[in-house]
Amino acid sequence: MRVLVAPHQFAREQFAGDQSAGDQLAGERFTGHLTAGQAGRAIADGWTLRAPSDRTHVVPLSDGGCGFVDVMHEALGGQLVAVTVRGPLGALVPGAMLLCGTTAYVEASQAIGGHRTAQSDRDPERATSYGVGELLAAAVGAGAQRVVVGVGNGGTNDGGAGLLAALGATADAELDGGPQALQGVTRIDLAPARARLDGVEIVLATDDGTPLLGLFGTTKTTGPDRGIGTDRLPAIDLVLDRFAVAAIGSTPAQRRPADAPGAGAAGGVGFGLLSLGATRESGLAVVARASGLAARARECDLVVTGEAAYDFSSRAGSVVYGVAQIAQAALRPCVVLADRVLVGAREMRAMGVESAYAVADLAGQDLVDGTASRSDPAAGLRALGRRVARTWSG
Repeated sequence: MRVLVAPHQFAREQFAGDQSAGDQLAGERFTGHLTAGQAGRAIADGWTLRAPSDRTHVVPLSDGGCGFVDVMHEALGGQLVAVTVRGPLGALVPGAMLLCGTTAYVEASQAIGGHRTAQSDRDPERATSYGVGELLAAAVGAGAQRVVVGVGNGGTNDGGAGLLAALGATADAELDGGPQALQGVTRIDLAPARARLDGVEIVLATDDGTPLLGLFGTTKTTGPDRGIGTDRLPAIDLVLDRFAVAAIGSTPAQRRPADAPGAGAAGGVGFGLLSLGATRESGLAVVARASGLAARARECDLVVTGEAAYDFSSRAGSVVYGVAQIAQAALRPCVVLADRVLVGAREMRAMGVESAYAVADLAGQDLVDGTASRSDPAAGLRALGRRVARTWSG
């Protein structure tokens, strides 16, 4: 039996540990301690313990968020180039860009991921996306004619203003200082930033379809996760609305980059890129194409994927949903391994998932220590992989 193991992150990016690109094996963090590559290997190891004659193939995945560059490096090869940029509050942080011919891949979370700031020090009203602009500028400076920017969650909520400032945009007030600084902005000139990117194709790789503004915009939906108080949400959303008008105009046609799905990715980094002419593509689609995921699914008998909490947020726009759709197109069953499963059988079937299994539900006999999934997440995943192999291995 051939088994494709294609996991996603098992922990939300803003609570992840600090690992720079190149230190990660490939993919996003699994239970806060493992990359997707490590998680996939743990599942595969457990599977092999139960079914040693089965062949497992591990394909770590990212949706454009944390680990995107590492996943693309594993899939495509190329050259990793170290880059030092500014973090959300100005401190220098390490990053990397991947050069593959004339295409460069960069990852916003390397500059503005929540892991770049201790939880006690986070200040989303001052945090800036300037470092993302520096990553993009470094890629263009290296000669890239096409730059793919992976964007997932982030610790900033500045509408991409810092990114624009790093690329040369000017304004009648400070752009590089988070929403707090943007309150005084009434005029913005994007021409210098657009000129800097002249002739370069920019791709926003994200599965976050949030717009910039409004009830379903980035501030209202994910602002609290970044530490914005509920009493401040309307005011900050208004600041970003005025910022968008100053940057691109107020007519419906002019405001399309703000209203577009993905504009709210990483607190508005998506908007910053779209306002400079970027096109949007699914982060998973970028990774899946590079890794040949669809072809690998057709070559296998079973597809295994996973994430931290398999819940209703997985219904669309998630890696698990995307993998299930790829498995369905290949006429292969798909099962999910998760820390917690909060979806019923009917909803699973609607997503294209046959079954789901939770580390949290492992019985004592499945683990040497009943708390192993917390103290040793790899042990919990190995145990779960072994248990699932008992059901699915032919």
